[in-house]
Amino acid sequence: MSAPMFLMVALIGVLLVVVIMMCYRLWKLRQVGGTAAILRDVPAIGGHGWRHGVMRYRGGEAGFYRLSSIRWWPDRTLSRRGLEIVSRRAPRGDEFDIMTDEIVVLELRDSSPERRRGYEVALDRGALTAFLSWVESRPSPRARRRTS
Repeated sequence: MSAPMFLMVALIGVLLVVVIMMCYRLWKLRQVGGTAAILRDVPAIGGHGWRHGVMRYRGGEAGFYRLSSIRWWPDRTLSRRGLEIVSRRAPRGDEFDIMTDEIVVLELRDSSPERRRGYEVALDRGALTAFLSWVESRPSPRARRRTS
């Protein structure tokens, strides 16, 4: 087998493995379920940086799984304890290319010590209700035991 032929077979093999991994991830996300969401890191310019995915809630964390990723773990993790909703708005400008006027965009700040990041998440009405009830069901900081 010549070198170019071997290279071609290796390339096709790698592409096949990547496609199988993406299909498995999509199948797994559909099987377990979650809430459809569009997320981006802030600061962002205009309508750039939005990623479609699935938000899955597990206890005190929400994992965001991008649809175009092949990772086995969440691409972003939001901690319920440190999460603040900074603002709420409708889509604007070129964001309407990927969103409808039924979508609500929340600006979030995750102020947990290990993250300290900002995000924007776009959700439809049903997903917004699920997200807000998850955030609001966190325990009150006053209810935590003091260790001093």
